[in-house]
Amino acid sequence: MPEERKPFGDHRVSLENRERLSVTGVTDVISFDEECVVCETGMGVLVFKGSGMKVSSLNVGSGELSLVGSVDSMAYESGRDGRKTKQSMFGKIFK
Repeated sequence: MPEERKPFGDHRVSLENRERLSVTGVTDVISFDEECVVCETGMGVLVFKGSGMKVSSLNVGSGELSLVGSVDSMAYESGRDGRKTKQSMFGKIFK
């Protein structure tokens, strides 16, 4: 019997020339401005940092997010199963 998946459990991140970013499997956009975009995926919270970033399209119904701007970094704040890791929790406390 196949394992049942939760909605948007899988996702894909595609970055073109550090200027166009597409993400699938997005369940929520927590915050965004020109320097930081934080979104929730089925695989954990994903943070993009850069400059001049703008959300060009968002469809939470289909789980698709597109950004334009200069992307400098991408990092997950949670473990693969979506639970917070000890390192990220302490990282938030000592920011």
